[in-house]
Amino acid sequence: DKATDPGVPEENWEVIQQFCERVNASTEGPSLALRLLAHKIQSPQEVEALHALTVLETCVNNCGERFHHAVAKFRFLNELIKVLSPKYYGSWSSEQVKSRVTAVVFSWTVWFPQEVKIQEAYQMLKKQGIVKEDPKLPEDKILPPPSPRPQKSIFDTDEEKSKLLARLLKSNNSEDLQAANCLIKSMVQEEQEKSAKVSRRVSTIREVSEKVQCMGEFLEAHRRQELSRPDQEALQTLLQHGEKLRPLLFRLASEAVDDEEALAEVLQASEELTQALRRCRQLVPS
Repeated sequence: DKATDPGVPEENWEVIQQFCERVNASTEGPSLALRLLAHKIQSPQEVEALHALTVLETCVNNCGERFHHAVAKFRFLNELIKVLSPKYYGSWSSEQVKSRVTAVVFSWTVWFPQEVKIQEAYQMLKKQGIVKEDPKLPEDKILPPPSPRPQKSIFDTDEEKSKLLARLLKSNNSEDLQAANCLIKSMVQEEQEKSAKVSRRVSTIREVSEKVQCMGEFLEAHRRQELSRPDQEALQTLLQHGEKLRPLLFRLASEAVDDEEALAEVLQASEELTQALRRCRQLVPS
């Protein structure tokens, strides 16, 4: 009640922090907290609802994985959807509250891509026309931190940035919060670029493996026999596809110079492709 008091225009950060500590202190803390917060977010008093949303975002930032899992359940997501839906409270909830709820749910789709229920809830809102376009998140609002994060995430490996982020997140200064948000976004972008490189490498190496296998099967099927015209055309197609993969492997090797394991994987795939191409070219009529 103190953390969401509509009689107090500004957020009471000391009380909000105490609320987070109570959540963390109990096994049932996340589920009990979300029941209370859902009730407050649905309040007809705009200030109370907005305060409750601030408490919710602060809990997501400070109460860890148990809280994240509880947030991602339909039981709680449905309570947020009621604030937006004209069938429930959407007809009398203020535009500011509805806009804030939309921004909160959208931010979770960004930060918790592995939580299928959050993705489904947000897509349902868009499909029903309740959310017409993705909101632009304010620069001075902290987006929820991603959890769980993959191993060797930049959040874990870049110690200097992680320490700076932790310090900024503890501050109640709006400029520090804005700086933290910008830092989080840049770190996430770096993480996404890193993931994209891994995806490209895995996809390309898989394609190389498939082409090498096809070449091996072709060689086995046409051992010691004259190639027919269709077989020659099929072989030329295999060779062309194989040749197109070589510059991709070269680029992947350049990207993986700082990762010995990835580099070794790329070089092995490149060697296997080179050998398969060499053997297939021996079948090409001179």
